[in-house]
Amino acid sequence: MKKHLLTATTVAGILISTFAGSASAHENIYTVQPGDTLWKISQAKQVSITDVKLWNQLTTDTIYVNQKLSLLAPHSHETQTTATPDSSNTAITYLVNSGDTLSGIAKTYGTTVTDIKSLNGLTSDTIYVGHRLLVKSSVKTVSKAQLVMNEANKYIGTPYLWGGNTPAGFDCSGFTSYVFNKVGITIPRTAALQWSGLKVSATPNPGDLVFFETYAAGASHVGIYLGNNKFIQAGSSGVSIADMTNSYWKPRYLGARTAF
Repeated sequence: MKKHLLTATTVAGILISTFAGSASAHENIYTVQPGDTLWKISQAKQVSITDVKLWNQLTTDTIYVNQKLSLLAPHSHETQTTATPDSSNTAITYLVNSGDTLSGIAKTYGTTVTDIKSLNGLTSDTIYVGHRLLVKSSVKTVSKAQLVMNEANKYIGTPYLWGGNTPAGFDCSGFTSYVFNKVGITIPRTAALQWSGLKVSATPNPGDLVFFETYAAGASHVGIYLGNNKFIQAGSSGVSIADMTNSYWKPRYLGARTAF
């Protein structure tokens, strides 16, 4: 029995030695030391606890002395080409290295920090060595303006409700604020505040807000411009598309504002 244990231990030692020797250069293997915790390792090695647990298939925060932990994502040892801007519509991922920043990566790939964060579900600018970031999607990016118009069109036929700001019923500014919020853009609730609080758009572009003076002086009605003089709005007959050049809307038009 003792002989078998000795043999197994020897074999295990050889295997561990072989693995560590071949993997350390590629996988960044860390050997747990006395007093180590996942938090301590994450701070020292600039990786997140969540990633360390995921990459090592850990189900708890418990680690053991001499335990081998990978500090890089699986397969991150694959050859990485030098980053160059690419205008083709293909998916591109980037392995974060020491010293990288989101702004630097975005500049290299001809994209924006906002787009990288959106593609990867990031809520801050913090990135960690070993993270693999999607910097360009294989799916053509849809503009914020198009997202707004797509969302707005979902509610055609929704009834008008004074003070309404849900699909159960909308008033004009309840409709616009709801639609923008659904695509991640917060704008003021009322037409007057949307008019005074957003950037002026000299000529309305698709996705912009267009304002009218109707039942009260000033900006008392608002809709979302769709292009070709059409806009979608929550009016007395519910959510519908109207023509800005018709005899009712044209003389009441005040101007446009943009949230982009």
